[in-house]
Amino acid sequence: MKRFFYVLPLTLTVLAGCNSAPSSTATTAASQSAAAPADSSATTTAAPGEACNVQVAGLTFTRSLNGAAQNATVDAGRLTLRSDAKRDNFNDPDGKLTNNTAPVLLTAVDNRQPFTITANVTPDFLDMYDAGVIYVYLNPRLWQKFCFERDEQARTRIVSVRTIGTSDDNNHDLVKQKNVFMKISSDTKTIGFYFSLDGRSWELARLYKNEYPATIWLGFSTQAPVGKGTTARFEQCTLTQTSIKDFRRGI
Repeated sequence: MKRFFYVLPLTLTVLAGCNSAPSSTATTAASQSAAAPADSSATTTAAPGEACNVQVAGLTFTRSLNGAAQNATVDAGRLTLRSDAKRDNFNDPDGKLTNNTAPVLLTAVDNRQPFTITANVTPDFLDMYDAGVIYVYLNPRLWQKFCFERDEQARTRIVSVRTIGTSDDNNHDLVKQKNVFMKISSDTKTIGFYFSLDGRSWELARLYKNEYPATIWLGFSTQAPVGKGTTARFEQCTLTQTSIKDFRRGI
C-alpha cells in the first residue's frame, strides 16, 4: 500500500474471464487515467478495466482490473481473490511512485441513490501491507480503498486511503482476530467507512462528502505491495440501495 513499485500463480477455477488479460508487469493504466477534477460530481469516465461476469451472494461484478477475474474463485457464497507479488494501488504523495496494479473486481452503482456494501473479510497475512480491500473507484487517480492490512510491525489493522491525484494514508484501529466485517455506506451526500468484529456493533473509520458522479464503481480487491503474493476471502457479501441511518455509529 505504501511506497513500493512492483507486480499471480494459483490453480484457480476461473468463474468468468475478461476480454483480455493484463500485462504481468506493473503499469499505471494510463489509458484510464484522468486528472482529478476540482468537482468530481461533474465528471464522467469510461468503464474501467475489462468486462467480466463474476457473481457471489447476489453481487455481480462486471469489470475487472489487472486480471482480477482470472484470479477469482467462488465457492458456496465465498469469493477468494488472489494477488500476485508486488501488486498495489497507491499514488505516493511525493509524486514519484505510482503502482496501479492491484486486482480489483468492480460493480457499477447508481450514486444518485443510497448504497451500502458489506463483507466479512479474511486476508492471508504473509508480508507487510498484505490486505483485503473494499473500493470506491472512478479511475487510477480518483478512488478510495478500505483495507484490513498488516502493518510495519506485523500487526493487523484497519487502514483507509483516499486518492485524489495522490493518495493519503490513514492507519486506524488494530484488529487481533483473523477476520473483520467491513462496510461502506452512502446516503448520496455522505460516505462512511465502518468495521466490526462481529457484524453487529460497528466502529467509524472515516467519513467524507460524496462528491462523485452519477455512476461509480464498488469493488473487492487483494494486495501484496512488497511480498510474494497473497489471498483474501470475502464472505457474507451484500450490496443494497439503502444507507445506514446513523453515520457516527454505522447502523
